[in-house]
Amino acid sequence: MTARLGRWSLARQVLVLQILVVGITVAGATLLGFLRTRELLGDEAARTSRAVAISVADAPTVLDALDDPDPSAALQPYAERVRAEAGLDFITIMSREGRRYTHPNPRQIGGRFLGTTAPALAGRTFTETYTGTLGPSVRAVTPVRDATGRVRALVSAGITVAKITAEVREQIGSAVLTGLLGLAAGIAGAYLVGARLRRQTHGLGPAELSRMYEYHNAILHAVREGLLLVDRDGRLTLANDGARELLGLPGDAEGRHVGDLGLSPSLAAMLGSGESRSDEIHLTGERVLVASAAVVRSGARSLGTVVTLRDHTELQALTGQLDAERGFAESLRSAAHEAANRLHTVVALVELGRADQAVEFATAELRAAQRLTDRVVGAIREPVLAALLLGKSAAAAERGVDLVISPDSELDDVALDARDLVTIVGNLIDNAIDAAVQGTVQSTVQGAPPARVRVHLRAEDGTFLIRVADSGPGLDPAVVRDVFRRGWSTKGDGRGLGLAMAGQAARRLGGGIEAGAGGQGAGGEGAGGQGAVFTVRLPLPPPADGPGPAPAGAPGGGSAREEVRP
Repeated sequence: MTARLGRWSLARQVLVLQILVVGITVAGATLLGFLRTRELLGDEAARTSRAVAISVADAPTVLDALDDPDPSAALQPYAERVRAEAGLDFITIMSREGRRYTHPNPRQIGGRFLGTTAPALAGRTFTETYTGTLGPSVRAVTPVRDATGRVRALVSAGITVAKITAEVREQIGSAVLTGLLGLAAGIAGAYLVGARLRRQTHGLGPAELSRMYEYHNAILHAVREGLLLVDRDGRLTLANDGARELLGLPGDAEGRHVGDLGLSPSLAAMLGSGESRSDEIHLTGERVLVASAAVVRSGARSLGTVVTLRDHTELQALTGQLDAERGFAESLRSAAHEAANRLHTVVALVELGRADQAVEFATAELRAAQRLTDRVVGAIREPVLAALLLGKSAAAAERGVDLVISPDSELDDVALDARDLVTIVGNLIDNAIDAAVQGTVQSTVQGAPPARVRVHLRAEDGTFLIRVADSGPGLDPAVVRDVFRRGWSTKGDGRGLGLAMAGQAARRLGGGIEAGAGGQGAGGEGAGGQGAVFTVRLPLPPPADGPGPAPAGAPGGGSAREEVRP
C-alpha cells in the first residue's frame, strides 16, 4: 500500500490528505456540536423547570388548596394548565411526606414521589436528573412556604430526557446537513487546490520532485558558466556558484533588485530589461563577460529571464595579443612594401649607371631606419612596449599619421603584466590614430594641422606614467565621463570596446585612467589642434635590488633626448 501511494503524484496525495483532514474535521465538529447541543438543552430544561417550579410554589392557589380536605381537586387542573403552557412533561405538587397531589397521569395521584426531597424540605430549591414514573427526567424541586416561612408542601417540575433527546435529534439533523455541505465545499476546494498543484508540478510525485531538485542543485553547482534567473520585476531569484564568482555577488543577492547588486550599469540594464539578448560583451572590475539572455514564457505570460555568463577575460587578452601580432605583421608588410619600393629605386639607379647616387640613397635609408630603431629602443627599454611602438608607428604612417615619442620619455623594463600594458598602450594609440585621422578629414574645411599622435612613457617616483595625445577634434566635456564605458567610440557606432578595456586593465593593475582636452591636463603636450589627452598612472612594484629608474636629466635620461618620430 505504501509503495502504491508512493507512485501517486504529489497533487493526488495532497488531494487525498486534504479530503481526509476535511472529513475528520467536519465529523469532529458535528460530534462536538451534538454533545454541546445536548448539554445546552439539558441546562435550558433545568432552568425552565426551576423557574416554573418556583412560580407554582409561590402561587396563592397552591397554599389555599393545601387547606382543603382534597387538595388534588383544585391543584390537578391548575398544575396541568401550567404544565401545558410551560411545555413541561410534568408538574407534581406533593405533601411534605412525598404524597402526590398532582401528576400528568391521574392514576399516579396519591402515590409516593420518586426522587430526592431532603434539600427542598430544608428550604432549598435544587435540580437533578432522576428516573421516575415517566422515565429519566431533568427536574427541579422547591418548597412551598406559608406566611410564617414554614414548608407546607413541595413542588417538582421537569422535562424528560427523551424529549430533550428528540429536540437534540431535530437540531443535529441541521448540523449534519451543514457539516455535509461543509465537507462538500472542502472536497471541492481540495480538488481545485490539487488541480492547481498538479499543473504546477506537472503531475510529478514527491520522489520525482526530490530527484529533480537534486539534479537541479547538482547542475547549478557543477556548471562553470554563470547562470542567473531574474523575475519580471527585475529581482534576482537564483544565481549559481559560477555567477557569484564572476560578478562578485554578495551572499544575500537573491531576492534583491539587479540595480542594487553593484553591477556595471550596462550589465544591470541588460538583466533588468526583460528582453532576449545574445552574446553581449560586458566589462566588470576585472573580467570581460559575454552575456546572453532569454525570456521564459508560459503561454503569452512572461515568467522572467534566464541569463548565462561566460568568462572571456583570457580569450580577450589573447585576442589583444593576436591583434598586436597582427599589427606587427602589418608593420612588417608595410616595411617590406617600402623596402621593395626603395630597392626598386636603387636597382633603377644602378641600371641607369648612377651607382654613386644609388649607394648614397641606400645608405641614407639604412641610416634613417637604424636611427629610428635605435631611438625607440634607446628611449623605451621595455621590449614589449618598444615592439608595440615600432609596429604602431608603421601602422600610423600608413594612415598618414605622424606618431611621435616625446623627448623626455624614459622607460626601463617594468615588472607589470605585459598583456595589460599592451592592452592599455595599444588601445590608447589606436584610438588616438582614429581621432587624428578624423581631424585630418575635417581639416579640409577647418584648416587643422597635420595628423599627429604623441606618446609619453616614463617611470619615476614609483609610478609608470602613460600619456597619449592626438590632434583630433577633441572631446566634448559632456562625454568625458563616458569615454571608458563599453560602447563609446569616437566613430559613434556604439561598438567601442578598446577604451573600456584599457580602463579595466588600468584598474586591474591598481592604477587609474583619465581623459581631457588637448590643452587640459597634458602638460603642454598636445599634439596640435584641440585634440584629446589620455593619461594613465600605474603604481610600480618596489625594485628587488639595484637603483631605480634614472631621474630626469641624468645621463641617458630623456630630458636631453631629441624628439623621436618613428
